[in-house]
Amino acid sequence: MRRLNLYGKHDTYTHMKTTIEISDSLLDEAKKLAAKEGTTVRAFVEQGLRRIVADRKRSRGAFRLRKATFKGKGLQPGVQDATWDRIRESIYQGRGG
Repeated sequence: MRRLNLYGKHDTYTHMKTTIEISDSLLDEAKKLAAKEGTTVRAFVEQGLRRIVADRKRSRGAFRLRKATFKGKGLQPGVQDATWDRIRESIYQGRGG
């Protein structure tokens, strides 16, 4: 097992240096393939991680907000035809909002 230091651009806001432990045989294979394809092991690691993250996002599906309605008779008189600004004012009236 060897440690592989992956260096990003020297922009600490978007990239960081990371060390990963990877089996010797896998690292050797990756180095040979990277050299053959004219790329880097770092690029392979990034490509693999991006693929995994994208797959996980797809498998989760889109966010769905649950239906949160209740039985009632609609809005109270005085706000039935009000704008959202007026409704918000009513909600926060006397509460410093």
